[in-house]
Amino acid sequence: MFNGAGVAIVTPFNEGKIDFEAFEKLIDFQIENNTQALIVLGTTGEASTQTYEEREKLISTAIERAGGKIPVIVGTGSNSTQVAIENTKQAETLGADGILLVTPYYNKCTQKGLIEHFTTVANVTSLPVILYNVPSRTGVNIAPETVLAMSKVKNVVAVKEASGNISQILEIKRLVPKDFKIYSGNDDQVVPIFACGGHGVISVSSNAIPREMQHMCQAFMDGNVEEALRIQLLYKKFIDLLFCEVNPIPIKAALNAMGYIKNELRLPLTSMEESNRIKLVDEMKKLGII
Repeated sequence: MFNGAGVAIVTPFNEGKIDFEAFEKLIDFQIENNTQALIVLGTTGEASTQTYEEREKLISTAIERAGGKIPVIVGTGSNSTQVAIENTKQAETLGADGILLVTPYYNKCTQKGLIEHFTTVANVTSLPVILYNVPSRTGVNIAPETVLAMSKVKNVVAVKEASGNISQILEIKRLVPKDFKIYSGNDDQVVPIFACGGHGVISVSSNAIPREMQHMCQAFMDGNVEEALRIQLLYKKFIDLLFCEVNPIPIKAALNAMGYIKNELRLPLTSMEESNRIKLVDEMKKLGII
């Protein structure tokens, strides 16, 4: 896997279709600015509104453009175990380096169901698996004991923790093996999760500030906690604005302001409210992002 900042990369659209030219430019921007991994077809990539065929081309494009320089990790999760299996097999066949498995949403399940679901999907692939805990979206929380159970499955190697619950993350760290990785799923908690024994972040903000997010992570890993905290605080307001509306609405507005993509999302997501967009752009100007 990776240590440091991986980007949960957006999927750019142009008149309803994926804008592959813009997508390739985004990947180049990430690699040039030291991002440690590309995470495609996650929440930020609007995976839930893309067809199987679109997924195939997006994954292939990401792998080809990355050219082995950094790992490409594909979000393959679903609330249907069978669909998650099909997505996972697709990603492995196309040459992905790992998969990200979100908890089943809407129909939900018990902790027993989570273990059976994750284990069933993990067993159809040789790729390393990152569990994805985001209860604010799915309505299901992965309990620390469940993460422990899953850490015993040989290719389940990490968890992306977006619960925001620092006490829970500490408990996960206490339970799991030392080589099991914990990634922050919240950009405003990177330094706190590093302090809990974490290994990095799967970041929305890295779409716009990849070098800065990786510098923050590297500073902490090098023992310069003061510098890591300085960066975390410097970009705190920017990060807050990126989540003042549902992700990826604000980050797409930010990338549009930077000239990388059209400000286009797929329904039911809609463009950022103008009052919020102005605040976001103003903060980006203050920080020198644009």
